Amino acid sequence: MRKIIPLDLIMLVDDDDTTNYLNHRLLTQLKAAHQIKVVKDGEKALEYLTHACDKANHATHPCPDLVFMDIKMPVMDGFEFLEMYQQADLALKNKVIILMLTSSASFYDLERLKKYEAVKKHYSKSLSEADVKEILTEYFPEHITAVEN
Repeated sequence: MRKIIPLDLIMLVDDDDTTNYLNHRLLTQLKAAHQIKVVKDGEKALEYLTHACDKANHATHPCPDLVFMDIKMPVMDGFEFLEMYQQADLALKNKVIILMLTSSASFYDLERLKKYEAVKKHYSKSLSEADVKEILTEYFPEHITAVEN
């Protein structure tokens, strides 16, 4: 049996309330993070990250360990976010793992994602328990510990 040591902060970026609710509920049940922040578009996410991933503001705006980013959103979609994020000069940018979420992954979108270093992988909406455990094991192995029965 394995135990999850919670991350500090996971950010969900999606305009869909149902997806946010389901993902938030799952992450909370799994105790995947001490804090889960939900924002509705890439612009709000970029605004938060610009402050949070600057060492000077880190105490008041913690930089997320993990960001789940929807591809298709109004205001600023996932690709627009990635363009701006890639150009941003953020002190703690390399600390953040970005995973894309999609309900209908086109081949074109998946190929397009490959050009962004920050994107580690994509997942279908909404997350499953197996997805979360795989993500934590792959990107945050220090947050998975063995527990004796």
